[in-house]
Amino acid sequence: MITVTEAAATAVTLKRLSDEGVSIWLDDLSRKRIASGNLAELVATRHVVGVTTNPSIFQAAIGSGEGYEEQLGDLAERGVTVDEAVRMMTTADVRAAADILRPVHDATAGRDGRVSIEVDPRLAHNTGATVAEAKQLSWLVDRPNVMIKIPATKAGLPAITEVIGLGISVNVTLIFSLERYREVMDAYLAGLEKAKAAGIDLATIHSVASFFVSRVDSEIDKRLTKVGTDEALALKGRAALANARLAYEAYEEVFASARWTALAPAGANKQRPLWASTGVKDPSYKDTLYVDELVAPGTVNTMPEGTLNATADHGDIHGDAVTGGYAQARADLAAVEGLGISYDEVVNQLEDEGVSKFEAAWEDLLDAVATSLSSKGVEGE
Repeated sequence: MITVTEAAATAVTLKRLSDEGVSIWLDDLSRKRIASGNLAELVATRHVVGVTTNPSIFQAAIGSGEGYEEQLGDLAERGVTVDEAVRMMTTADVRAAADILRPVHDATAGRDGRVSIEVDPRLAHNTGATVAEAKQLSWLVDRPNVMIKIPATKAGLPAITEVIGLGISVNVTLIFSLERYREVMDAYLAGLEKAKAAGIDLATIHSVASFFVSRVDSEIDKRLTKVGTDEALALKGRAALANARLAYEAYEEVFASARWTALAPAGANKQRPLWASTGVKDPSYKDTLYVDELVAPGTVNTMPEGTLNATADHGDIHGDAVTGGYAQARADLAAVEGLGISYDEVVNQLEDEGVSKFEAAWEDLLDAVATSLSSKGVEGE
């Protein structure tokens, strides 16, 4: 582990990113990271001001078993179900991380210092169950700086409105399309309107909209390679940035609308765009591509630790890289469409795959925990 002094010396680029109005959140969490002091170190020296989790992250952390042995033993002794065991372990990690980040939350009036935990991905297409799960998670974590992650499926949209309307802060995840992103912002505003009507202080409600980046390039690049022409190959690595930049344009429009200006005086907070899936998948691309080229004020970039370290080491932060690029972004997506690659088909596929991947990770986690409980003499059913 690097020393605090060494970490601070390599964090100049991260400070520059933060100074540009980008909140740096870590896309990872584990019991080991908490207990070792690593998370606190990243907060202290690397400008990390938030944490995001997802089923895949917890599957990797808890599936390893490291740091969870004592709690697993206690849970086995009590004879809890597998689902309850998973919830007790994941919420314990989020609660501990939230406590580490509480000073950031307090210093930023709730804007940052946030830790996100996702509803059971198997509920992604069930509105009522998603709302009930969000309420339960908020109660279990019991920290003012928790954010409940709700996927941006069709069933997730009314759940977002309902949960925001209850005064619970939400991280909307798995957003791939511009149309769906506008629906997410509409759901958020509808939730604020419900909360206001219920007498809830809007200043206490925060939200981010997690717009996924690298997976868009992965899918579209694959199709461009199949087309194989010089024109197609020249478009590789451009669709994801174009999509994200146009998402930011939509954000600017919605949060300058009459509907928003009616809520702002009541203390409402804008739902910030969060760039998710920012680890580069194609090794031929610069490993900080989705950080360097998505700098814009009022955004969040959630990074796996590898991307965080790469940005600290050789990121190229050169000011706002988004707001001046809307025309080119539209041209890039139009060029992709012109080659017979359907934008709608791609983003719909990515949403379906995203939900399926999280469901699979959750099932793997349940299986691993079931095995651990069984090995301690409890069936866990």
